[in-house]
Amino acid sequence: MPKSACGAHQAEVAHWPIRCQLQAMIEAKLKLWNEFARAHDILARSTPLFAQADDGRVETFLYGRGSHARRLLLRSPKMEAHLIQAVNEAVSSSSDGVLYMMFREGGSSGVVPLYIGRAGRIGKKGGLSQNLQRIETNTANFGRWGYNYAYHMGDLSAVVLGHPSRAIPKYRSWSTALFHEVPSSEPRLKFPVRFWCTKWSASSQNIWTDFGPCSLSFIEYLLIGVASSLFPNDLLNREGVNFDEISGA
Repeated sequence: MPKSACGAHQAEVAHWPIRCQLQAMIEAKLKLWNEFARAHDILARSTPLFAQADDGRVETFLYGRGSHARRLLLRSPKMEAHLIQAVNEAVSSSSDGVLYMMFREGGSSGVVPLYIGRAGRIGKKGGLSQNLQRIETNTANFGRWGYNYAYHMGDLSAVVLGHPSRAIPKYRSWSTALFHEVPSSEPRLKFPVRFWCTKWSASSQNIWTDFGPCSLSFIEYLLIGVASSLFPNDLLNREGVNFDEISGA
């Protein structure tokens, strides 16, 4: 074997222990993710995020009155019922709030995360957060999934449906990940988008079971950290993400 080839072979062999360690870390994280998904029955309890017509288009509607009316993407009735139930449980039990996830089906657990977030029970000024108040009729905020601008459905709709002078970079990433054509008057998803949520309290099962119970804010960051390692090409979160993993560096 030529010296150059021999040296290359030796270098490759030297890296084997590192590769094995990295693979073991990935497998350990995947085990944690799968166990968390099963423990919370995420796939079975999830709902479609968007309302869709028979031909596959995401349904839209006019929101607001008169000259202020604008066309928005429509949440599915099942998604709304799912979130309303979780919010009511969180409020009545004085838990931390609601943990939620937008995902697509796939992987060994059936759950490939697209976005992980939370809606805390206590607002910035104390008392019940406006995101959770009057949840049955609170279309504007709706547990962070409201139709107003500065909320998920409002700002995503602005990009997908081409609202003038309203295109938040975060939701540009969402729109191109989820939809075939942006902007479009007839938006069509690339794949079915699912939504899951649950109230989060001290008794909720953490993804890091050895750590024990944790707060809503901590479980959000734990999940984002694990998901960014396992699903770097799918996860749309940017806060709490390892950007070396996203860039492939």
